[in-house]
Amino acid sequence: MKKFLGLVTASVLAFGLVACGTDSAKERTEANTDSAATEATAESTDGQTYKVGVIQLVQHPALDAATQGFEDALKEKLGDNVEVTVENASGDNATCATIANTFVSDNVDLIMANATPALQAAQTATSDIPIVATSITDYATALGISDWKGSTGINVTGTSDLAPLDGQAQMLNELFPDAKEVGIIYCSGEDNSLYQANKMTEYLEGYGYNVSAYTFSDSADVSTVVQTACGSSDVIYVPTDNVAASCAETINNVALSAGVPIVAGEEGICKGCGIATLSIQYYDIGYEAGLMAYDILVNGADPATFEIKYASDFTKEYNPVIAKTLNIELPDDYVAIEMED
Repeated sequence: MKKFLGLVTASVLAFGLVACGTDSAKERTEANTDSAATEATAESTDGQTYKVGVIQLVQHPALDAATQGFEDALKEKLGDNVEVTVENASGDNATCATIANTFVSDNVDLIMANATPALQAAQTATSDIPIVATSITDYATALGISDWKGSTGINVTGTSDLAPLDGQAQMLNELFPDAKEVGIIYCSGEDNSLYQANKMTEYLEGYGYNVSAYTFSDSADVSTVVQTACGSSDVIYVPTDNVAASCAETINNVALSAGVPIVAGEEGICKGCGIATLSIQYYDIGYEAGLMAYDILVNGADPATFEIKYASDFTKEYNPVIAKTLNIELPDDYVAIEMED
């Protein structure tokens, strides 16, 4: 099996995508003064206070950034008039359900669900309390909606973390045009990952690759599954997958030793084990979800008809440490991910 450890040609694809600029939601938030936020609070709430509960599936950089963006948006709009309680389920679906039921018992005004299992738990727990979700790849898949029309028709709305999968497939082909075998690894328990894997298989087969799926049921299986995938793959694709994100170090230890490069679905996974990604900014989709929550709480917007929002900016990024280790040179239009010392 041929491994692609040489230099990759610096061809530039016409993705037609705009890289994230310096006017991100985070920077816009930081630019606001405390006095302006206070004035906005007084005008918008008339002293009314709100309780918001956040269910985050697991701790990893992408979901952490989305939760932070959500909190920042609400605090900017509501100041001290909103109380945000964040609970982390540590990757356990049953814990998501427990957290959701607790928030319902506490009669919170709104639930934010960060990741698909968190959304599914919240939606099961209540049909009355508004739910704003983020980091959801496909709402129709997550909620079992067959006739998708852009909004859920129930007490749920939010933002999606779906990057253009056709663009990611094009990126993989740009970097590894001579590869034959592509392995896709993901958690079988995540509906959003299955959706991505099926779509990517379709796109990659269109480029002439042989595509094989390798699934793990939980973190205990990751190392073994990655070893199997590396033994049969020239390059691996890891979609936006919460278990994979939390196990990125494990994936990297196996794949890097085998010399098999990984194209990742988002920046956090790429930072941990990937060579390149076409990624959104999770802080920004969390921030947008916070603005949607504000509109529901203060202005009475109906989540049932509030259309799901998607990221509009995408960045071609690469991991400079892994690129150096594998002796892969990235095209000039890729941005190096800032790595921790």
